[in-house]
Amino acid sequence: MPEMTFQIRWPDGVVQECYSPSLVMHDFLTDDTSYPVGEFMSRAVTALTQAGERVKARYGMYCSSAAAQIEDLQQMQARFRDGEVTVVRMTPGREALT
Repeated sequence: MPEMTFQIRWPDGVVQECYSPSLVMHDFLTDDTSYPVGEFMSRAVTALTQAGERVKARYGMYCSSAAAQIEDLQQMQARFRDGEVTVVRMTPGREALT
């Protein structure tokens, strides 16, 4: 199962490296795109939950790394009432889906 990383920038300029056990992130987020914090979190949590479920379907257990990434994002989100999160890059890129 292909895995990926994605780099985001929070409203205060902090850049965070994130992990997903699946390329499903490309279905929810786009490189070089900014999202309001709440929308970003909704998209990211949905995508990471789906990624974890894909791991469970294939290997019989939910991906603890996906769950940990959701928790890390939620901790960062708690610092912001508004603003935007920018998806700086996603690796591998969308071309890996073809």
